[in-house]
Amino acid sequence: MSELILSNFAMHIALAPHEQEQALAMLQHKTVKRRSFLLRQGDIDRGIYFVNKGCLRMFYMDKNGHEHTICFYPENWWACDIVSFFKEKPAVNAIQALEDTEVYYLTLPRLEELFVQIPKFERFFRILTQNGFEMYQRRITSGLAKTAEERYLEFRKRYPGLEQRIAQKHIAGYIGITAAFLSMMRKEKNL
Repeated sequence: MSELILSNFAMHIALAPHEQEQALAMLQHKTVKRRSFLLRQGDIDRGIYFVNKGCLRMFYMDKNGHEHTICFYPENWWACDIVSFFKEKPAVNAIQALEDTEVYYLTLPRLEELFVQIPKFERFFRILTQNGFEMYQRRITSGLAKTAEERYLEFRKRYPGLEQRIAQKHIAGYIGITAAFLSMMRKEKNL
């Protein structure tokens, strides 16, 4: 359990051995079966999740019942509906497991406790939030200015190897096209 998440922490902060133990003790563990939900639209997100194994996706379902995939969270990624989690408001998005998934998570009270006990974690989660915000801005710009083919190639670059693990309909939903159009585009362009 600890190696992947400790290496994730080490990307932004240096923890002493006793701080590593403290942080690991704060984490809770959960296994989520494929197609199950960690979060449904309208519920309050009670955790910030680290994907240790498997893959999650965040999506928005519009009033016509169409799903729009916002992001994928494979191993070594953090997932949450940030507004719902920090503001304790109903989630606009849902988070679903695309594979049997193992996550470690912190509730908001435990995260606040972690900030007090090990202040370095405020820096870690600030950087995580900044990186997430940058990703969302790039995602919006991409949707506005790039072709479907360019968005598909971006998906492949951002999530190497994920294409072989998840359904084509979810990739199409992320790119903003139908699964049929994605299939046709891949054949035509030899992608």
